Amino acid sequence: MIIKTMMTNLLLTFSIGATAQINDTFARGADISWCTEMESQGVKFYNTNGNETEICQLMKQIGMNAIRLRVWVNPENGYGPWCDIADLLAKAKRVQTQGLALMIDFHYSDYFADPGRQMKPKAWEGLSFDQLKQAVAQHTIDVLQALKEESIAPKWVQVGNETTSGMIWDDGRIDWNQPEDKRWLNYVALSNAGYDAVKQVFPDAYVIVHHDNAKNDNVWYYQTFKKYGGKFDMIGLSHYPDWDNWSQDNTEAAKNLRKLYLQFSKPVMIVETGYSNWDEPRAEKVMKDLFSKMEQEVGCVGILYWEPEVYGGWQPHFLQNDGSWSAAKPCTPGSKETRNGAFTPYGRPAAALLAFADKTVGIHSPLTSYLSPLTPIFYNLRGQRIDKQSKGISIVYNNGKIQKISTK
Repeated sequence: MIIKTMMTNLLLTFSIGATAQINDTFARGADISWCTEMESQGVKFYNTNGNETEICQLMKQIGMNAIRLRVWVNPENGYGPWCDIADLLAKAKRVQTQGLALMIDFHYSDYFADPGRQMKPKAWEGLSFDQLKQAVAQHTIDVLQALKEESIAPKWVQVGNETTSGMIWDDGRIDWNQPEDKRWLNYVALSNAGYDAVKQVFPDAYVIVHHDNAKNDNVWYYQTFKKYGGKFDMIGLSHYPDWDNWSQDNTEAAKNLRKLYLQFSKPVMIVETGYSNWDEPRAEKVMKDLFSKMEQEVGCVGILYWEPEVYGGWQPHFLQNDGSWSAAKPCTPGSKETRNGAFTPYGRPAAALLAFADKTVGIHSPLTSYLSPLTPIFYNLRGQRIDKQSKGISIVYNNGKIQKISTK
């Protein structure tokens, strides 16, 4: 009975301790890849007092500690002169100046890659599959080596963006008309080419494989990916809550994140999220609800907002190739028109971004390395963490649960 009571108390103590461990590494950030394109058109960003502020500094003032930046192969062939290596380096230097952790998001395309669109870069057309794998590896190395030469080390690297349907079509498409092995093998080979290239330049970087929908149970996807040899250090998910059913969507996303963590013992991050800022108090409520639910999940290690800096109805300019936007629409300060941006109509952070302030350790804290869920943690019966198993009865916490009481 005494041991049972001690166990109950320890479980309560540990649940608090485990959350604190994750909070110490929790990424609160944003993808601001459009910022240089916006600035080239004269768009400015302001702090809550209305003072013009450099965008990375502003994200830090908000309470963020991480920035995500996308990179394309040769965007002049599909988008315009943005998010190539030179543009990435310019932004990454600004990220580093502010002491923010960096995520690099490889699209392996000249244009946006997502579940419905994974267009092969023009320069890679006509390559054999072996040559295509080499192209993925070399592009990955070139980008990361350019960062390394500037003494910039990303903490995370995505090998592909929202690769739910594979990558670099048609070679790496997950084709549902094919048998399972043929359906997955090419995609896995291309993804692994990126993984190995990342490790060649930055062995300590966390390599992310990214699925587009956190609201769905995606265990099967990563199980199959792993079955055919797929390699990953972290799971990345997109999560865009529905306008009306946002609370249920957040609940489902947290539940599915938990399943992934328990199944694979890998940290999981919401690498993209957003919600319409048309109703600012509503958007604030949605984001705070998302944080409250995700921070309770020991496997969740961060939430990143996608392009919060967009305001005033701004739209990007690029070479039209799919009809989604045909021309640039300039920023019009005061315009309420919005997509998933999270700034006010006059270019200040809106209330939704209040959720990104780190309330536990101050406005900004550096991110430490994640504790591997496979690393045993030892506690005594008072719930105090100890360096190693001690004589007598001790508790071993491993892989998200208490495994045993042991004596020595």
